[in-house]
Amino acid sequence: MNEQQHVDYAAVFQAMPGMVALLTPDLVYVDVNEDFARLAGRPRAQLVGRYIFDAFPENPNDPAAAGMRETEASMLRVVATGERDTMALLRYDIEDSRRPGHWQEHFWSPVNAPVPGPDGQVEMIVHRVEEITPLIHARGGLEGTTQAARLEAELYTRSRELQEVNERLRKAHARERKVALALQAAMLPSPSPVGHHRAAVRYRPAVGGLNVCGDWYDLVGLPGDRMAVAVGDVVGHGLSAACVMGQLRSALSAAALVADGPAQALDALGLYARSVEGAESSTAATTFIDWSSHTLTYSSAGHPPPALLTPGGDVIFLDRATDPPLGARPDHVPRPQATTSFEEGATLVMYTDGLIERRTEDIDAGLARLADSLGRRGREDPETLADSLLSDLLNTDGNTDDTALVVLRL
Repeated sequence: MNEQQHVDYAAVFQAMPGMVALLTPDLVYVDVNEDFARLAGRPRAQLVGRYIFDAFPENPNDPAAAGMRETEASMLRVVATGERDTMALLRYDIEDSRRPGHWQEHFWSPVNAPVPGPDGQVEMIVHRVEEITPLIHARGGLEGTTQAARLEAELYTRSRELQEVNERLRKAHARERKVALALQAAMLPSPSPVGHHRAAVRYRPAVGGLNVCGDWYDLVGLPGDRMAVAVGDVVGHGLSAACVMGQLRSALSAAALVADGPAQALDALGLYARSVEGAESSTAATTFIDWSSHTLTYSSAGHPPPALLTPGGDVIFLDRATDPPLGARPDHVPRPQATTSFEEGATLVMYTDGLIERRTEDIDAGLARLADSLGRRGREDPETLADSLLSDLLNTDGNTDDTALVVLRL
């Protein structure tokens, strides 16, 4: 077999057609290819190591100029989200290097893309731009006001409007995310004291999006030496999911106080979910803990199974009472429940699917990761164990779904 041919990627980068630059997350030039230096009218030595807007300041003679703000916003989005960002048609004038103070009109079509480092964080930004100034000038330079020129002007105007609308939408989404997270925090407070039993709760929102605020947890004291622990996941995201989550959490808390067991509590919740818009197909799991008999009675409505870590280090998934999600059946059918015993010093872990699921693999792989992490870290106190589980199991490049977690030492 022929030996694998060595590829000089530095030479490939320099030879790439079109203008391509590499920048740090702080927007400092790392390198530019030959076309970039030639078409921008700046030698490579004048760009590498410089902040992009020091090398290419905005035209001070154009009060309507927005190219610097839009370019910076696009690049920072790439750093924050780790996703490619394609910008609308952009006007960004360049000062003539041979005639300081004279600015040349330029039109660009930019794309910014992330280069992740070993830790999954954005290490560099690939900035590729295609200059379309000759096309714009050619259309505008035709004699008379031809249909092509009018269409070109209309296209440019609409692309600018689209860019502004997109920016407003991003800001609106950011505001909604902030409000939803505040609402989530208000409805998911720290648990009340649970006697001498130690509990830890965590909520982690999804990264870089509105896919947050549908997950919840709850701990409710019951008569006698008993407690109900529940977790749930609402379909949807944002403010609407946060509102539905609050309704389901409150309804299940009330049902747990009067129900004979977790199955009956989920029965009541399922009936209630049918009257709440956006609540159907949500999932939930609840466990009733009885310390006097050292038993766990549990039921699940389409939710990942709770995990029981024994004092000896074995992990048992409580999966013998699983039923479809809330409101999924056309007719009401009583839900199942199961009971298992536990030893003092065991640990109950309840969670939502953001902790274990990844889009590219079967759920069994996520459950195996959870069991492995619990087996290695089970001697940790609940607060430390909760943080360890999040560290071990959430994606290093950012969780794409929100996660609720309850760790209770029995």
